[in-house]
Amino acid sequence: MEACIVIPARYASTRYPGKPLATLRGASGTPRSLIERSVMAARAAAQGQIPVFVATDDDRIEAEARRIGADVIRTSETCRNGTERVAEAVARAGIAPEIVVNLQGDAPLTPPHFVTALIDALRADPAVGMATPCLRCEAEVVDNLLADRRAGRVGATTVVFGQSGDALYFSKEVLPFTNGKGVVDGTVPVFHHVGVYAYRPAALAAYQGWEPGPLERLEGLEQLRFLENGHPVRMVEVTAPGAVFWELNNPSDVPLIEGYLARTGQD
Repeated sequence: MEACIVIPARYASTRYPGKPLATLRGASGTPRSLIERSVMAARAAAQGQIPVFVATDDDRIEAEARRIGADVIRTSETCRNGTERVAEAVARAGIAPEIVVNLQGDAPLTPPHFVTALIDALRADPAVGMATPCLRCEAEVVDNLLADRRAGRVGATTVVFGQSGDALYFSKEVLPFTNGKGVVDGTVPVFHHVGVYAYRPAALAAYQGWEPGPLERLEGLEQLRFLENGHPVRMVEVTAPGAVFWELNNPSDVPLIEGYLARTGQD
């Protein structure tokens, strides 16, 4: 197996319990669960060429995933984040892909080319152990991020990276500092980190052997474990012209995503 996509999904989210089963209505008003929309995004990226799995420890999520015909891998309740769950799922299922893609279950608007760009990045450079995409924000998205922070809500993740293309830091704060502006000197300087990862098996195995560090615990961002242990995280800049990318982190994100689905005619 050259590659596979695994969607980690848990019921007991701290900020939004039961989030994978939250309902999102499409352009025609059709209600679909978040896990269904996440599987739809994964299937669009896979194009029938690579397998898609849902990894969960919850009966309700498993039942919903099987209702829509998804393959499910049961994992333990001790997984502390999606990367740990993906690593455990691959091991439990006995599969040995060269590349494992972790498509987070809260990002149903993920365009297919975000996933293929990661796979291509690992294929192109054998030295890259893991990669994740980033998207230069549109001013509207930065305004949404800043509004979240002013309201005391934890929203999407931003990233800053160096000339090598490797990440310097990820944060739930809006980085770099823009003094409350979406546009600075005619440019939007904020990059949104997209919750998708591609790993080589060795990177996943190394991750399982590390304990969460202080930055990971403070930010609640699993990818910081790689940086805190000196493992490079290759950023792959992607584009989505005219699209507004948004993850489901809080109940207040539901109308934002539904509005986007309505504007773009997605059911």
